[in-house]
Amino acid sequence: MKDKSLISINDYSKDEMLRVLDLAAEFEQNPSRDILSGKVIATLFFEPSTRTRLSFESAVNRLGGKIIGFSDSASSSATKGESLKDTIKTVCNYSDLIVMRHPIEGSARYASEVASVPIINAGDGANQHPTQTLLDLYSIRKTQEKLEDLNLFIVGDLKYGRTVHSLLMAMAHFNATFYFISPKELRIPAEYKMHLDHLNLKYHEYTDFRDIAGEADIIYMTRVQKERFSDPIEYEKTKNAYVLRNAMLQETRSNLKVLHPLPRVNEISTDVDDSEKAYYFTQALNGVYTRQAIISLILGLNN
Repeated sequence: MKDKSLISINDYSKDEMLRVLDLAAEFEQNPSRDILSGKVIATLFFEPSTRTRLSFESAVNRLGGKIIGFSDSASSSATKGESLKDTIKTVCNYSDLIVMRHPIEGSARYASEVASVPIINAGDGANQHPTQTLLDLYSIRKTQEKLEDLNLFIVGDLKYGRTVHSLLMAMAHFNATFYFISPKELRIPAEYKMHLDHLNLKYHEYTDFRDIAGEADIIYMTRVQKERFSDPIEYEKTKNAYVLRNAMLQETRSNLKVLHPLPRVNEISTDVDDSEKAYYFTQALNGVYTRQAIISLILGLNN
């Protein structure tokens, strides 16, 4: 894993994913270590972010490293017409590793091909978000004490949601049964169902989940992302399709946890926040430990 870019969750084998989770558990016990002293991490966020950017920066700061970069493309030379290739090749001169978020699918893979330092994909359009997936796996394993043979409900924007696509590919390693709940306009793309068919994994598609919530081990809520829609009418039709309320959790399994990659808009009512089944804020905290593990493994500093 040393010096290896992380662009897609498919870049990691099942064993490598588990290695990240095991190391993240060690960082949770002791998150402040001076193992990145002398290292510079560049965070290039061509698209807005709060949790992903700040958790990466928190991870680096807690490990004694330095952060450079920008949090908006408006503060970069992209506004002057500089190409992505030129930006990446220049920043490689200043850093040991680059964390990049970009609105165009495939941009992270391209960056890794022209870069002289490893690239971590912090989200490329509606494609992939592998570090979110690894912190999701960590959260699932921590709350369920296993990853295997779980009923995973994925709710909301399954067409454009990059966290959904990455999570599906990862949990396919652990014999999950998938319940896809979405409006017809936002169904999971056919290629992901074909992948599950190839693996002989079970999945079900629904447009409502109120009557089946009792089957869930994990409910993974997602927001309907306005920025992914080219048609504003389609967005308006679907933006309030699903709202999870505390009353809907009353007859669910005792081990159930509600996850969300955040930010939420209104798809989880605030009355869920005080439920013992709400886990999304702790899930965000787990991002620090998981990203510490990923960075240290890529830079070969985990020993």
